[in-house]
Amino acid sequence: MPRPLIDLMWRDSPGAPGGGRRGPKARYSTGDIVSKAIDIADAGGLAAVTVRGLAQALDMTAMSVYTHVNSRDDLLVLMADHAYAQMPKASFGRSAWHTRARRVAEDNLALLSAHAWLLDIDDPRTALGPGTIAKYDHELRIFDGTTLNDLHRDAALTFLLDFVRSSAGRIVRTPSSVPDFGAFWEQSAHRLAKYLADDFPLAQRVGGVAGEAMNAPYDAAQAWEFGLARVIAGLAGLISQPT
Repeated sequence: MPRPLIDLMWRDSPGAPGGGRRGPKARYSTGDIVSKAIDIADAGGLAAVTVRGLAQALDMTAMSVYTHVNSRDDLLVLMADHAYAQMPKASFGRSAWHTRARRVAEDNLALLSAHAWLLDIDDPRTALGPGTIAKYDHELRIFDGTTLNDLHRDAALTFLLDFVRSSAGRIVRTPSSVPDFGAFWEQSAHRLAKYLADDFPLAQRVGGVAGEAMNAPYDAAQAWEFGLARVIAGLAGLISQPT
């Protein structure tokens, strides 16, 4: 009989069912299987993670894997929660809320850069895992000492992390999508101007200035810095630090 996903996520808790189970020790634990799946995803993306492939990598049968993780969908939830549990968390110390917000944003960007497959997991069940809850609790402390109520504290954190997730998709995936795009841009910009002639003057003017500054139509790092500053400035309109 499949174990409830909530029990699988909290399997290392002292109160988890089966904690005192007797009998021969399994060759691999659920944690071992989740860790191996993460290694596969890091190397080949989420599409490379299949129960059959995982079983082959561990020299197990697919049925044996299923006894640990129920299904591939449940496995992905366990992988995400484990990644969140292992995520380094910056110390806040006595820093101001906006400094904490930047540290959390940078920590999340680093996590998504290391495990790009997390961008493809959007399962709300992950929110019930111990690693995800610990991450959430830590990050909510960005706003300690401010006047935000609990509802706005949650919304402010969501606003920040949504920006990080959106930006990470461009930062993590853009570099490999078009090799040496800078050279292509240099070779093509002048010829493009001939095709456009006097059409779309605003796009040409603004795009020309931005393209010259970035040597490309888009600079993920520059967009990150600009966007994060605007997110923090926007939150500042809701927050008043005690004096």
